[in-house]
Amino acid sequence: MSEKVRFPSVVGPELAGAIDLPDGEIRGRGIFVHGFTLGKDSPAASRVSKQLAREGIGMLRFDNLGIGDSDGDWGDGSFTVKVQDTIRAAAMMAERGTPADLLVGHSWGGAAALAAAAEATGVRAVATIGAPVDPSHVERQYDAVVDRVLSEGSHEWFVGGRTLVLKRAFVEDVRRAHLRDRIGELDLPLLVLHSPTDNTVHIDNAGEIFREARHPRSFVSLEGADHLLTARGQAQRAARIISAWADQYIHGPRPAGDTSQVVKSSLG
Repeated sequence: MSEKVRFPSVVGPELAGAIDLPDGEIRGRGIFVHGFTLGKDSPAASRVSKQLAREGIGMLRFDNLGIGDSDGDWGDGSFTVKVQDTIRAAAMMAERGTPADLLVGHSWGGAAALAAAAEATGVRAVATIGAPVDPSHVERQYDAVVDRVLSEGSHEWFVGGRTLVLKRAFVEDVRRAHLRDRIGELDLPLLVLHSPTDNTVHIDNAGEIFREARHPRSFVSLEGADHLLTARGQAQRAARIISAWADQYIHGPRPAGDTSQVVKSSLG
C-alpha cells in the first residue's frame, strides 16, 4: 500500500512522492533518494522501498525536480538542489509526525544522501547503494555535450529515452560539490553496499567512502548485482540487508530530547 504526497522543492515547484506503508507493525520509517535521472519508480527505488515496507519500514520515495510526476524543469536542479530537497523531504516527514529514521540513497542519490544526512531531521542511520565518492563522477554521462553546455549556457541531452536540458549552472554546481568532508564529519551509522561488478560506478568508490567514514560503519558486497539493481531479486536482497543492519538503530523509542516530531519548517 502506498500513499501519495507532494511537497515543494527548494526552488519552488512541487515534488511528487509515494510512501510505501507496511501492512503490519511499523518498525521505523525512511527516505529513498533515487539516482541521477532515474525517478521514484525506477527498479532500485521502487523495489528496495517496497521490500523495506514489507520488512516493517515505511519508505518515502520521491521524484526530483522535473522527473516523473514532479513539477519543474530538471535543468534548474543541481547536486545542491537534490541535497536540499532531500533535507526538505525529511522535514516534511517530521511535520507529519512520522520522522524518517533511515536515509537510503542509490547511485548519485547515495552521494546526495551522504551530503544531506547531517541536516535531515530525525535521521538516525544512512545506507548507500552503488554511490560515487565524488558527485562529479556523473559528468561521464553527459561528457559528449558538456563543452557546448559551458560555451552556450545550455544544451539538449538525450538520456533514458527522453530529452533533458542540461544547463551551465548545473554542471558548475556538480564540479563544486565536495563530499569527502561531509562523509568524514558524518556522525551517524553508515552502511555501504556496492557490487564488485558495477560497471557504472566502480567498487573503488565504496572503498573510499568506507575509509572516509567514522565508525560505526559497515560494508556489504552485492555480488552479482548490476548498478541499477534490475537483476531478479537483487533490489529485494539489498533491502533485506539494509533492514537487518538498520534494526539496532531505528527500532525502539527516540532518545530523550529528540525533537524530530516538533519541527518548525519552511515548507510553506
